[in-house]
Amino acid sequence: MVSIGAVARRVRAYGGQFLLLATLTLVTTLVISGVPRIVNGHAQEGLRAHLDAVAPQQRDVTYSTGALAATDNGTSLVAAHEGDLAAIESAMPPVVRRMVEQRWYAGETSASRVRGPDLAAKNLLVDLGLRSVTGIQEAGTLVEGRWPADVPKDEPVQVALAADVARTLNLRLGSRLTLAAPEPLTPDSPPPTPITVVGLFAPRDGADGFWDGLPPLLRIVEPVGDGEPFIAVGVVDGAALNRQAVAGRPLTFSWRYRMGADRIDARELDQVLDALQQMTREAAGRNLVQGLDIPLRQFSAEVDSARTVLGVIAAGVLATLAGLVVLAAGLLVRRRRAEFTLLRARGGARTTSAGRSLAEALLVVPPAAVLGWLVGGLVPGAPGETRWYALAAAVLVAAALPVATLAASTGGAGRRDLVRARPSARRLTVEAGLLVLAGLAVVLLRRRGLTPGEVDPLLVSVPVLLAVAAALVAMRVYPWPLRLVSRLAARARGSVAFLGTARAGRSVVAVPLVVVVLAIATAAFCAVTAAAIEASRDRAASRVVPADALILGERIAADTGAELERLPGVRAASPVLREAGQRLAKDAIGTEARLGGVTVLMVDGPALARMAREADVDVTVPAALLAPAGGSGPLPAVVSPTVAAELADAGLTGSAFVSAQGQRYEFRVAERAESFPLLRADSARFVVLPWQALPRRDYAAVPTGFLVAGDDLDAEALRRAGDAGQSRFQTGGTVAGREPPRGVEVLTYADTRRQVGEGGANGVLAFGFTAGAAGGTALGLLAIAFTVLAGARERGQVLSRLRTLGLSRRQWRGLLLVELAPLVGVSVLTGALVGTALPLLLNPVLGLSAFTDGVQVRVAFEPGLVAAVVALGALALGFAVAVEALNNRRMRLGEVLRLGEEN
Repeated sequence: MVSIGAVARRVRAYGGQFLLLATLTLVTTLVISGVPRIVNGHAQEGLRAHLDAVAPQQRDVTYSTGALAATDNGTSLVAAHEGDLAAIESAMPPVVRRMVEQRWYAGETSASRVRGPDLAAKNLLVDLGLRSVTGIQEAGTLVEGRWPADVPKDEPVQVALAADVARTLNLRLGSRLTLAAPEPLTPDSPPPTPITVVGLFAPRDGADGFWDGLPPLLRIVEPVGDGEPFIAVGVVDGAALNRQAVAGRPLTFSWRYRMGADRIDARELDQVLDALQQMTREAAGRNLVQGLDIPLRQFSAEVDSARTVLGVIAAGVLATLAGLVVLAAGLLVRRRRAEFTLLRARGGARTTSAGRSLAEALLVVPPAAVLGWLVGGLVPGAPGETRWYALAAAVLVAAALPVATLAASTGGAGRRDLVRARPSARRLTVEAGLLVLAGLAVVLLRRRGLTPGEVDPLLVSVPVLLAVAAALVAMRVYPWPLRLVSRLAARARGSVAFLGTARAGRSVVAVPLVVVVLAIATAAFCAVTAAAIEASRDRAASRVVPADALILGERIAADTGAELERLPGVRAASPVLREAGQRLAKDAIGTEARLGGVTVLMVDGPALARMAREADVDVTVPAALLAPAGGSGPLPAVVSPTVAAELADAGLTGSAFVSAQGQRYEFRVAERAESFPLLRADSARFVVLPWQALPRRDYAAVPTGFLVAGDDLDAEALRRAGDAGQSRFQTGGTVAGREPPRGVEVLTYADTRRQVGEGGANGVLAFGFTAGAAGGTALGLLAIAFTVLAGARERGQVLSRLRTLGLSRRQWRGLLLVELAPLVGVSVLTGALVGTALPLLLNPVLGLSAFTDGVQVRVAFEPGLVAAVVALGALALGFAVAVEALNNRRMRLGEVLRLGEEN
């Protein structure tokens, strides 16, 4: 029977080692419990920010009916459908029903021609619809008059209009109108309906979702062409609307539900998307319109990619923690080898020592695991389903100590640090198998890819296998150059270099080396991948704004460039022209080439190259766009591969024509490009022409935008200059056009770059990279400390002997540096190489382009990585020396030879 007191006394006797084991257990369960909460919290914040960035109307789920006719049977069609507002919501899937924040019901007639003296006074052509909607009196406030009420059949229908709508249509309180029957007219069409305006209202909050119904209540719909009417909507009482239905005006009904941005759980995205699809299939004869699935799918793709990257990072961190547990258990067993040998000598079985270790582990590990789980539960954020992972981790940690006890040699310690000790065939076979397995895992993963949103065991295992394989190769290779260095040092004066390299070459560091490589590889993977994503985000921003700022409008006067250059901080401005949907032609008279439409982009190539260089953005201007002005023949053009292939098939590679602003320009295919700045990322059909080489025409090309280079640019000043230039063009010709419907758009590179790196699941990814880099570095240093402590007693004995032979403290420090430097350097370098190779190998399956606005992430050599590796190596070496010095001070080296039994 196991005595709890005896177990507790043994734990207290080796308190430092058991405290280390308990700390590792606590950290492991803390990571398993707390990190998912942090990730879920960042994902929830990202989802809320992502939904806040889209139009609120996109969070609406709207059911509607077709035109319905009513019968005079004593029941109200309007009232019957109003009751469906709650019924439809109750029938929604629970995951969607929980998300509903606001709900509205509306019944309305189609817009019909309305006439009246006030409209005729302004010669206005207007179609008016009648709508009954719930909550109008709470959402709006009366400016004049009163809300509509039901009136007898022979009196005019009372209607209320938005004050701005009434003002635009020259209507006022008391205006009388006549609503014609809806077209086309039939013998059953209702008679014209007299209407009187009894109230004018304004919104209490114009941003309230109540007013987002279509057609809008607060504004009129502008005519789309000459001779087309304005469209307006007036509010009527429900009973009056039902009477119109009975009279023969068909009604349509809609039920609109707005989902709250903070009511959608990021953990339930897949269930929400499935529920929305289910609602579409089960609309029960109604029309269902919703745009919520679009932003949710975008965010879900980002979260899936982030979780894939986090899986790689978590695998590295947890594998490193597992390795540290093995090191801690091995260190503890090594310190107690004499105790276990004595137990065997007194007749104890091998399992007796393992039973002792298991009892001690069960006294230490479970409380530490529970404490780590509880502390992790205090981390803000939604919990994850990780309790079984924490339990499994606690069981494995508790089992590590008895397993290490069984594996340890129970006899006296022999010399196991000799270089000439050949590894067994079994060990060589296992190591070769690991190398082959790592290579096969990488090939298989790249060939079959990943399933989005799932934790792939193969993906999780690949980083660990690669790190272990690289560590094994390093372990087998690095003693050989040390032999050569040791032979050279033996011929030199002094013993420090010879003794240090000899001991470094004889060190057996398999497990510590693997653990250090794992930790450093995790940190390097995070750093390299984060740097690659940041560089790709720079390219994504430069694709949108290849200068310091970009002004986009309809047509802007050409002299606006000079006006912009006179603004403070502006160094240069260059015109651009972009027109979509242009047709290709075979000749100057416009013979149709029967090819698809293209987007035409005209840029000043030399100016674009200069601005990109000054703004320090990653844009390479093709040589074809640098053609000088005044050339003859077709313009050299940069075209997309799709268009180039079509032109080649049509025999138009050398000469084709494309229209822009009514002018045809002859061009030839000079270069091909998959994409080009100022064009959409998914644009596959474009032709880019050099502005500076355009031939002279009676009607010169008019810019639709300007690229601006400068410092400390004032976006508002750029907007005013762009609006003024757009207005000058609209009013400066022989025939003055109407004012543009909206002002120019100003985009700055800084704002665009910030938007690319913000929102969505970027917070999850940033946390993963930060935690992985910091955790990997810290665990790597801890593994190096284990490596130092594992050989501390042997080094203490050597030091005691050498000190008796006259070795000074300075020489001992040098000897320690020479001995530890190869191990630390090889560990850090191997880990850095593995961490750099992982993004290259896994990039095709990680889906990192979800965080770079669709731009492909390119992993490239970072010069800063070399400096970081050197700095980390120096830090690790200094840390190792500090740990050794502290341990020597604690062990009192003068007594090591008397205390040690392994002489």
